[in-house]
Amino acid sequence: MKKLLLLCFMVVFSSNFYGQETAKTTKSKTEASAKKAKTDADKAKADAKKEAAKSKKAAAKADEASANAKKETADAAKKTADKEATKAKSDAAKAKKAATKADDASKTAKKDAAATKKSSAKSLKETNEKAPKVADKVTGEYNGKKVYTGPKGGKYYINKNGNKTYIQE
Repeated sequence: MKKLLLLCFMVVFSSNFYGQETAKTTKSKTEASAKKAKTDADKAKADAKKEAAKSKKAAAKADEASANAKKETADAAKKTADKEATKAKSDAAKAKKAATKADDASKTAKKDAAATKKSSAKSLKETNEKAPKVADKVTGEYNGKKVYTGPKGGKYYINKNGNKTYIQE
């Protein structure tokens, strides 16, 4: 242990023997290192300013790009909304036209039905009695209608619907 302690002291004291510098050189080295440190600090400060300016420019570009993107998105949304509104209006107009056509068609159908009903009513009045399939004899009248006698002796008349209505005696 003593030997180790002795060896450590020798190493510590031997470093002092090698290069002793004068106060003048130490002072000039200190000044030079201070100047170098100052220039390095100035350079670092200038680099930091440049980086800050670059980041400000990048942030401004990013803000501008963001604003442009927002504007484009808003424009696209507005165009889409306008298209949808136009489409909805045209669909509503088409639906209205279709409804008008349907109303016109229903009115026409009602008129045709009424005309057909009138004409069929006229034809029913004119031809109230349909000709029977079997040649039956006309044997009289019942409530203003001709009474027919069938092959087995049944008596009937033709009602307003064109059906046979049998008469019970």
